[in-house]
Amino acid sequence: MKSTRIFIGAAIMLSFLFASCGNQGTNESSKSKGALVSSAAEKVYVAPGERDEQYAFLSGGYSGNLTVYGLPSGRLFKEIPVFSQFPTSGYGYSEETKPMLNTSFGFVPWDDLHHPDISQTKGELDGRWIFVNGNNTPRIARISLSTFETEEIMEIPNSAGNHSSSFITENTEYVVAGTRFSVPVPQRDMPISEYKSNFKGALTFIEVEPEHGHLDIKFQLLMPGFNYDLSHPGRDKSHGWFFFSTYNTEEANTLLEVNASQNDKDFIAAINWKKIEEYVNSGGGTKMPANYAHNVYDEATHSATSTMKKEVLVVNPSEVPGAIFLLPTPKSPHGCDVDPTGQYIIGSGKLSADLTVHSFDKMLDAIAGEKFDGEAYGIPILKFEDVMAGQVKSGGLGPLHTEFDGKGNAYTTFFISSEVVKWKLGTWEVIDRQPTFYSVGHLMIPGGNSRKPHGKYLVAMNKITKDRYLPTGPEMEHSAQIYDITGEKMELLYDFPTHGEPHYAAGCDADLIVQNSKKIYRLDENKHPYAINSPAEAKVVREGKEVHIYMSTIRSHFTPDNIEGVKVGDKVYFHITNHEQDFDVPHGFSIIGAGTSEILVMPGQTKTSLWEPEKVGVWPFYCTDFCSALHQEMQGYVRVSPASSDLEISWSLGD
Repeated sequence: MKSTRIFIGAAIMLSFLFASCGNQGTNESSKSKGALVSSAAEKVYVAPGERDEQYAFLSGGYSGNLTVYGLPSGRLFKEIPVFSQFPTSGYGYSEETKPMLNTSFGFVPWDDLHHPDISQTKGELDGRWIFVNGNNTPRIARISLSTFETEEIMEIPNSAGNHSSSFITENTEYVVAGTRFSVPVPQRDMPISEYKSNFKGALTFIEVEPEHGHLDIKFQLLMPGFNYDLSHPGRDKSHGWFFFSTYNTEEANTLLEVNASQNDKDFIAAINWKKIEEYVNSGGGTKMPANYAHNVYDEATHSATSTMKKEVLVVNPSEVPGAIFLLPTPKSPHGCDVDPTGQYIIGSGKLSADLTVHSFDKMLDAIAGEKFDGEAYGIPILKFEDVMAGQVKSGGLGPLHTEFDGKGNAYTTFFISSEVVKWKLGTWEVIDRQPTFYSVGHLMIPGGNSRKPHGKYLVAMNKITKDRYLPTGPEMEHSAQIYDITGEKMELLYDFPTHGEPHYAAGCDADLIVQNSKKIYRLDENKHPYAINSPAEAKVVREGKEVHIYMSTIRSHFTPDNIEGVKVGDKVYFHITNHEQDFDVPHGFSIIGAGTSEILVMPGQTKTSLWEPEKVGVWPFYCTDFCSALHQEMQGYVRVSPASSDLEISWSLGD
């Protein structure tokens, strides 16, 4: 216990030391060198009118959203709302998108988004969808890379801290949702002190329908009550397996900083999902009651629906012998990464001085030879020496995550020593190391967790910014840094601020996405129940205390633009169809006194804004998105009369 506390204390002190050391003299250094050497500046420069080579999708952490940047420029292109209400577009505010944020806990307009992963075919990125996880209220979301809009969100039952996700199998058969916190399953009132042996860690395999990407929970594995940290799928020869890092194999329930750091080794859980799939397809598993939301956005109707699901299929590891094994891994591993060949599984022990690499072939041999070193809750533990391929010695302090360049090299982040280290697969020798500024967490090489990495750029996502940019008070946005990895030595090219707290990123060549990018929504395909085909169909209809306004917007006016007969206490629904059919010409809408945000309506799209007037008067509305030289003239009025008024609904367009 004493030695563990000394080790942890030393690690923390080193963390501060390295971060502080990195500050000393930085300004003077930057003054003497300029931004960087000119050759580096040339490599990240994208001339006006030209495009970046690659997309980078960075998780927004506690923003609940996904951010899109260009590589190598580091320019921010877009913030995609996923789990959080987003006033910029009206996501989570419009009547069509509110259902996307429904959960078994009610309307939850926030989450902690950590790990994006791009869909794959035959182990290569295909650019169709990107999947992300909500860590707090356990959820998985699917985002279309044609529209850059969130199309589906699946809540995960029996889970808490959905951290070990959202990683996908080689043909996007499954996206996984591994729980960080083990909990009682089913949830119930019980003493926390009874954690050990009673709490379970649910690993959820969500099936992805191949044509449209629709999600459905296939099965949940109820694993021992460890903490499940990160995961990656097998690929090529190891396709059909999934690997999950674990910590707190002590099953401690308090002061984990110390009590979950006692064991010399924790585990990587190796899951043969193909074998479990066969078991389930043959009728195996047990259906148990559950309550979780499944939210789907329909592109044809431009509307989302939320359905509450009532059961989930669970599988106990003991039901499928030979499907799950535990690989001992030092110590408190965080990252769990698989190289492009599928041969090597890298476990990054945060409290280990060495980086451990497991061999898939040796794992299979050990399983076949039953070279076990005991068991945990009936799951065989393989002998450490029998599955280890090698160790990277003296890599750095605080290893976290590893990605690959497709040329036989691996790159690992070291949080405490603030550096990225390049090392050789097979020989385990360190080839290069470069500092980061400061305290790097994740890193990303576009395609770096696929069979075919695009080994040109590496993006490091750092936790501490300090003196990298102009100060913005006590807290600054985090920093990402771009490295050129085409040569033997890494070269720092550029750094840029990020939004929220990026935990991980996914990237791909621009061509994968640009060719399928949606420009408009065709009016003749608009199936929204309140859509109108032309301004001539505009109307205002009263239905009791509801008023439905079928409104057209086109440069540069609303139809109708003068509405009377609305009363205090009404619910007024503005159903707005954007009749533009030209790329990048959205129109916005907002009205004074609305207890919501504006909405941004894409060309050919219909969205609805709810307004509940509380005051008598004449209240203006306007277009919030600059659309033409006469944008300022794009406005209108709604007259609101007392609740007792007998004034009939009427509208005009200057008639």
